[in-house]
Amino acid sequence: MFSAPAFLAAQPFTFDLKAALAKGPVVVYFFPAAFTPGCNVEAAAFSQAIDKFKAHGASVIGLTAGNIGQLAEFSKDTEKCAGKFPVAADEGAKIAKTFDATMMLKPDLSSRTSYLIGQDGRILAEYDAMNPNQHVKQMLDALQAAHAGAGGKGTASKTPAAPAAKPSPKSSAKGG
Repeated sequence: MFSAPAFLAAQPFTFDLKAALAKGPVVVYFFPAAFTPGCNVEAAAFSQAIDKFKAHGASVIGLTAGNIGQLAEFSKDTEKCAGKFPVAADEGAKIAKTFDATMMLKPDLSSRTSYLIGQDGRILAEYDAMNPNQHVKQMLDALQAAHAGAGGKGTASKTPAAPAAKPSPKSSAKGG
């Protein structure tokens, strides 16, 4: 479990994973840096799909160690997050390291890795790819599968949330 300084529509607050999980499953997605091409695409995709996540009782949080001084603006930018979900600062990628979600050649930056965490704090699904285009689909598919497998509650579990149970090789050191 973790807490981190975050922004929702440019409003600062402290995101607390344990508190968020009390309300439902959480998609935690790590991204390399705010206001970079791939990260812009990924944030826009999560923003556009946020109602689908909410329909399953899930929330979304984005975390990054890159360009953290720009997260307030990134969180409200109408072409990125659009104020629909929070983004949090992960200085030095400390949280990302506990999830094995850092870049192999730049370990102080988050890789592009998404996790679906069940209400019991266990990782239900993981998707690791520097290409941002499938993260939303992979997390929605996992959420639907978890919902179906748990009688609609989304609490079926595989592994503890932090640290991640299985290490996954990270793609490259390219930014977002």
